Amino acid sequence: MYKKDIKVIDCTVRDGGLMNKWKFSDDFVRGVYNACVDGGIDYMEIGYKSSEKAFSKAENGPWKFCEEKDVRRIVGENKTNTKISVMVDIGRVELENIPPKSKSVIDMIRVATYVHQIDKAIQMAEYCHDKGYEATINLMAVSKVNERDLDEALTDVAKSKVPIFYVVDSFGSMYCEQIELLAKKYLEMLKGKAIGIHAHNNMQLAFSNTITAAMHGCNMLDATLLGLGRGAGNCPIEILIAFLKNPKYRLLPLLQVIQDHIFPLQKTIDWGYHIPYLVTGAMNEHPKEAMAWMDSEKKNDFVGFLKHMHDNFAILE
Repeated sequence: MYKKDIKVIDCTVRDGGLMNKWKFSDDFVRGVYNACVDGGIDYMEIGYKSSEKAFSKAENGPWKFCEEKDVRRIVGENKTNTKISVMVDIGRVELENIPPKSKSVIDMIRVATYVHQIDKAIQMAEYCHDKGYEATINLMAVSKVNERDLDEALTDVAKSKVPIFYVVDSFGSMYCEQIELLAKKYLEMLKGKAIGIHAHNNMQLAFSNTITAAMHGCNMLDATLLGLGRGAGNCPIEILIAFLKNPKYRLLPLLQVIQDHIFPLQKTIDWGYHIPYLVTGAMNEHPKEAMAWMDSEKKNDFVGFLKHMHDNFAILE
């Protein structure tokens, strides 16, 4: 499985922040950063770049905004081999929130978009690229996109300067055969561009789907420590690193930060395998219904949740 061109992106703070509104302590974020550096991880996604017009700082922690002073407080000048990444959502960030690369320690900006926003995503990603950053487009909820719309989006991206495009299984609903088909399609239509994979774990297939993507030419692999992420979480980075057999990666620092910081977090944040997340994944629906159910006194009423989803979305028995 050794492939020298593979890059691993740790999304623990960014995706995990969806479970606690990015209210991680500096010690936590610094622990993740140090583990990524010591573990040879290629990129650490430290959070979102967001506008205060879209989100309140009173309600969200600093990693929802990733102001330069906050990022530098953790990584300094980051004179390491681990690059720093942030994500932006279309419509939730202002251009003035993104300084020139020469004034930032951030290396890569990933633009998250839905298919109907692809023109705006290309514009944003090219803007970041022109400012000196590495840039990606992450097309979310691709499991809901029809083939015609996807083909039109890929045709537009193929003409752009954006160098990296992502397969994103937002709802954790996809199987390895679907990932294989998408990987081949993206590589065929986006010649010369790198393809990445970001998988959620509702059906317990995030790791399988990630390595399937890698086997079929995707070389940007997202993962998180102990799978920490929205709802069911993501591909666990420690499993991925153990599998890749690449000597540039080290497992020990990752297990150390899991032991010191991630595992104790399970006392306050309920991510990972839970039946409500399985149900939304099986139904190819956004996990927000399951997340709300998990935050209620009915969290262990699995049958009730299935009936709730049956009544409100589709038939699944």
